Amino acid sequence: MDARLNLFESPLMAKVFKYVNSANKVISESTLPAATQELVKIRASQINGCGFCLDMHTKEAAQAGETQLRLNLVATWREANVFTEAERAALELAEQGTRIADAAGGVTDEAWANAAKHYDEEQLAALVCLIALINAYNRVNVIIKNPGGDYQPGQFES
Repeated sequence: MDARLNLFESPLMAKVFKYVNSANKVISESTLPAATQELVKIRASQINGCGFCLDMHTKEAAQAGETQLRLNLVATWREANVFTEAERAALELAEQGTRIADAAGGVTDEAWANAAKHYDEEQLAALVCLIALINAYNRVNVIIKNPGGDYQPGQFES
């Protein structure tokens, strides 16, 4: 499978992603736990059908010490007992934030309140921005049909 557009050779994409990746760096350096960040990226990417991002974030999570069991169960986190209450709140917020067009009211007050029980204001800000950002990455990759499978952990570190 070939991508419709080469994300890495397009001068315009390079300019845009310079800023998008800078925003991602700010989030990754926040106090929102790194494991939670990867779980959120994986869950949104599953919902959006983004093979490229799933490939990247499952490999990055594994490289950082995430267990295969937890990676296998992200899609069914509600039925799994391997996630903390805080992670479950983040995954719920990620799902509702990703499926925003499917819900007339967007993210429910209940989901927000649950996340707010586990994360401080800075972490909530990071979580909201992370959900928006991974959805943007997913959409670009899905639109151009950027395939997953070849990503190597740390590939985009500079």
